[in-house]
Amino acid sequence: MTPNKIIEIKPLGFPWDTQDPFLFCAHHADAYPKGNENLGPQPSLLKGRNIGQDFTIKDGWRMYHGDSIPGFPAHPHRGFETITIVKEGIVDHADSLGAAGRYGAGDVQWMTAGKGVQHSEMFPLLKQEEENPLELFQVWLNLSKSNKFTEPYFGMLWADSIPLLKEKDSNGKSIEVNIIAGKLNGLTAPNPGPNSWAANPDNEVAVWTIKLQAGAQWQLPAAKNEVNRTLYFYKGSGLSIENNTIPEYHSIQLIAKENIMLQCADQDCYILMLQGKPMKEPVAKYGPFVMNTHEELQQAMQDYQNTQFGGWPWSRSDHVHASVKGRFARYADGREEIKS
Repeated sequence: MTPNKIIEIKPLGFPWDTQDPFLFCAHHADAYPKGNENLGPQPSLLKGRNIGQDFTIKDGWRMYHGDSIPGFPAHPHRGFETITIVKEGIVDHADSLGAAGRYGAGDVQWMTAGKGVQHSEMFPLLKQEEENPLELFQVWLNLSKSNKFTEPYFGMLWADSIPLLKEKDSNGKSIEVNIIAGKLNGLTAPNPGPNSWAANPDNEVAVWTIKLQAGAQWQLPAAKNEVNRTLYFYKGSGLSIENNTIPEYHSIQLIAKENIMLQCADQDCYILMLQGKPMKEPVAKYGPFVMNTHEELQQAMQDYQNTQFGGWPWSRSDHVHASVKGRFARYADGREEIKS
């Protein structure tokens, strides 16, 4: 008898449900219009929106917490990490340490909030003559109790540094896997934050994006240990897993110690995979703070009120970089990386 390798299949909402050691995953897919000289939509397009809390898709896009530019102006974090995976479009980063960056088109930002940091994540509409589509994932990975108060860290995983597994199945159909965290078939992802749960290979943290060409099949290899493994089928049609038909925009929780056969029929299938050894530690969370106890959570809020986690060195809470600026990262220690 073939064992049941699927634990649960369920529809995706906003944000997506995750398993320990992950805390949260949001999928942002917005068909932004042409930009204006201020890197936002034309003001006339903002009418009828709940500016400041615009999370309802209208005309194919949202402003989120942005006022004139979509995105997330300055806000605090403590006690976890954010992994921001940009498939299409541009994100502008600024933080309370003075670090900044612009990234997109396959780049990934890995930020460890640790003891506390403020940052902004804005989506500038750089193109004035054509639309500005955006697609990204933001994943929250917990920090263990021993690392909750580690120093904040901001690092870039540029697209050309992220390993890409490219294979063809027996019918010549293609499979592509971007290895953002973890290992696969001899390929190893760039280093995560130094105090990340993902930094220890024994925790088998894996963050992969998978593209199966229509008609392709691929065997997802078993994990070595008992870990939590979830697939998020976010775009496409005709996916089946171990002969179970999976509707689009559904998650699939798997038995990680089993090889799993994925098959894609009608259209190309796009999947995000999150996997990791659970921390099995108590979680107390409120908005942007994730601690182990209610008392620590109260202290986090008080510390932020008292210190602002270093303050905000930028003139605007929704700071964006000059429209002519390419992809870059400037770190708190003064180092700078220029990509394009």
